[in-house]
Amino acid sequence: MRHLLRKVPISNKHSLMRLVALAAAGSGFVCTNIDANSRASILVSIPSPLHESLSWPWRTLPEMTHHPSFVSLDTIPYGNLPLFFSRIGSASSADISKGVSGDVTDGPKPCHGCLGRDTIANAAARVGPAVVNLSVPQGFHGLTVGKSIGSGTIIDSDGTILTCAHVVVDFQGLRSSSKGKVDVTLQDGRTFEGTVLNADLHSDIAIVKIKSKTPLPTAKLGSSSKLRPGDWVVAMGCPLSLQNTITAGIVSCVDRKSSDLGLGGMRREYLQTDCAINAGNSGGPLVNIDGEVVGVNIMKVLAADGLSFSVPIDAVSTIIEHFKKNGRVVRPWLGLKMLDLNDMIVAQLREKDAMFPNVNKGVLVPMVTPGSPADRAGFQPGDVVVEFEGRRVGSIKEIIEIMGDKIGQPLKAVVKRANDRSVTLIVVPEEANPDM
Repeated sequence: MRHLLRKVPISNKHSLMRLVALAAAGSGFVCTNIDANSRASILVSIPSPLHESLSWPWRTLPEMTHHPSFVSLDTIPYGNLPLFFSRIGSASSADISKGVSGDVTDGPKPCHGCLGRDTIANAAARVGPAVVNLSVPQGFHGLTVGKSIGSGTIIDSDGTILTCAHVVVDFQGLRSSSKGKVDVTLQDGRTFEGTVLNADLHSDIAIVKIKSKTPLPTAKLGSSSKLRPGDWVVAMGCPLSLQNTITAGIVSCVDRKSSDLGLGGMRREYLQTDCAINAGNSGGPLVNIDGEVVGVNIMKVLAADGLSFSVPIDAVSTIIEHFKKNGRVVRPWLGLKMLDLNDMIVAQLREKDAMFPNVNKGVLVPMVTPGSPADRAGFQPGDVVVEFEGRRVGSIKEIIEIMGDKIGQPLKAVVKRANDRSVTLIVVPEEANPDM
């Protein structure tokens, strides 16, 4: 490319800014010179296509305030000259020269809540060594017909691995020829034979155990209750047996209900993200930007892109506690169909029925299963549960948390009925049928 080298006196600061910008945009160079009379000048080398721009009128900042700072300015025949930039985080020249590695970098920290250059890479590096590939032979009448593949996360140095039940347990009528054994491959190449300790088909969560004489990497469990729609997350696992695969996205919804997905049975909630997951990702961790596990990847919508779902880690932690205490997950059953109320729903219901209870929150009971514990306790359709075991409640989740694993124990509920009539009921939960 031909360049023009010319000596230009510095008349004012706008001239200097203009020349430096043009030289930078044209991949040229700038050097300064001071003569015996202390007059400064600069030598500028710019590509010949930009020679004409030297005669263009220079526009000052006030003239351009209508442009957002992160958008390139006017287009010229030879491309854009973005003179203003928006940058998140910072990186030193030393950081830029570093090669890509699996280590957590100690470079400049971005502001709290900001996404820096190394944020996702650092989060993945913290959890990556603890992500494993799982493989279970599947057979039928002694004939091996394939393998069930998936992912998992080592959550304890004793070899406890968190994964999905459908990866390690028979879901499709094929008898596992492994007799509860699972082939486990770590990121560093080590292989182990694991044993399925616990599995809950309803939540699709399972625990596998391996034994190792050498130290095992582990991942830290975070809190899914702190997530908000729009938060960045990372999905990790072994899709199609491609180990050490990482994809990133955002949280789309923090409480996607199973009924929204057309799933029957008992009520469940999922984290919805737009992270790319595929067959083999099941059981792998969903990680926040702090490098903490906040979910277990479980499924995706086949007919769409960017619709992936994970079991929240808070729910998983409760399931693990059930495994430790009872060897299985114990779920109380009342026999109520329930709906969370808010001000808007209450206002709409009161428009339709002036006798509807005057409440600002609570849990509506639209239906009571005949012969259920709730039916025997005297619950009626239209009741609004406002207290449960002496605590004010405003959501189904609160009622479930209060019940815990209390089976066969009397629980007191206060409901509001038409004309604000309060009624106290005693209900004795039964254990839910896992097939419900």
